[in-house]
Amino acid sequence: MTHGVNELEVARQFSETSARVNEVLEKKKKGKKKEADPEDLKKELEMWEHKVSVEELCEKLSTSPQDGLTTAKAEEILKRDGPNLLSPPKVTPMWIKYLLCYTDIFSMLLTVAAALCFLGYGLDSSTMDNLYLGCILTGVVVLTATFGFIQNAKSEKTMEMFRNFLPPQALVHRDGKQFLMPASQLVVGDVVDVKLGDKVPADLRIIQNAKLKVDNSSLTGEPEPQARSVDCTDENPLETRNLAFFGTLCVDGTATGVVVQTGDRTVFGRIAGLAASGGDDITTLQIEIHKFVVAISIYAISLGLIFFFIGLGKGTEIITNIVFTIAIIVANVPEGLLVTVTVSLTLTAKRMAKKQVLVKKLACVETLGSTTTICSDKTGTLTQNRMTVVHLVYGDRIETTKTATTEMTYDVND
Repeated sequence: MTHGVNELEVARQFSETSARVNEVLEKKKKGKKKEADPEDLKKELEMWEHKVSVEELCEKLSTSPQDGLTTAKAEEILKRDGPNLLSPPKVTPMWIKYLLCYTDIFSMLLTVAAALCFLGYGLDSSTMDNLYLGCILTGVVVLTATFGFIQNAKSEKTMEMFRNFLPPQALVHRDGKQFLMPASQLVVGDVVDVKLGDKVPADLRIIQNAKLKVDNSSLTGEPEPQARSVDCTDENPLETRNLAFFGTLCVDGTATGVVVQTGDRTVFGRIAGLAASGGDDITTLQIEIHKFVVAISIYAISLGLIFFFIGLGKGTEIITNIVFTIAIIVANVPEGLLVTVTVSLTLTAKRMAKKQVLVKKLACVETLGSTTTICSDKTGTLTQNRMTVVHLVYGDRIETTKTATTEMTYDVND
């Protein structure tokens, strides 16, 4: 529940994609064809760069493991592929987000009820009741939509997050020379040196290694350093050790690698694209409210039509009959339910915020509130990625240290 493409969603997509690639590889070994949608096939990470030898890789990419690319070749590839930058996902304008708050099915029901009230007042202006009720219903819809928008609207930090993934400079071999250059100008085939403390500037195939270890937590959520090697250890590109991925951190050793993917074509770029393109699931509360609105609408309209035909049978004046029918329909609409639901969810979200839980969408509160147990092994994604000593043995006694965990209290009434 963070802004834009968060780390938890990226880690989930990485895990699912890795499993899907493993499944495809297993079926290929068995000679089976994968039965899947064409859209699913596009999501699979098909890479060959980790399977071939260093010599074959450099030959196919027209580069040299010692001298790197020539400047002319690098400029040609840069024009073809573009800069080594991630494209931020499309952000919905705030005014569209505000208008979408009015598309909730219950808000639409109240809007129709308000319109019927104004229609009733237009047909019979001798009494102001319909006008007052129409204004009240309109006010309820506007206030609840605005209230929900303010609660859901969060500052967009997607651009800043993507910029932070890219290091400002990279140590590159070109024309037989070694020099620093902007990481955004890297292209496929560049030979790059990385060392302890560096962020990997692009997807690299390791060609020289001196005990390099990388932190893949930005992709996998696991903070345990992963050793890299020159040799291919797995057909799955997400699991092999001879690839270092864009945005990961070098925590030990040094290495030299050939750039095999840049920008949105990197593993992180494709995984982030999957995470950003995921649609919003409908919550249980939204499903139940939708069913309730459909049922109450059928009931109200049916009751209104019954009284309309009764009025026609009694010979009631047509205008009076229509106004009375509108009043019957509006009377069966629970005007206060929308406000009650919105206020309840907002108060719950504020209580959760006090517990350091950020709720991005109000509709998620009900689902999260009914959760009893969360099972996860994503250390560093759901936690602070910090290990602390809670118990220690000293002088034949077990001592409990003061940590955030041991000092945390829980009030069942809060």
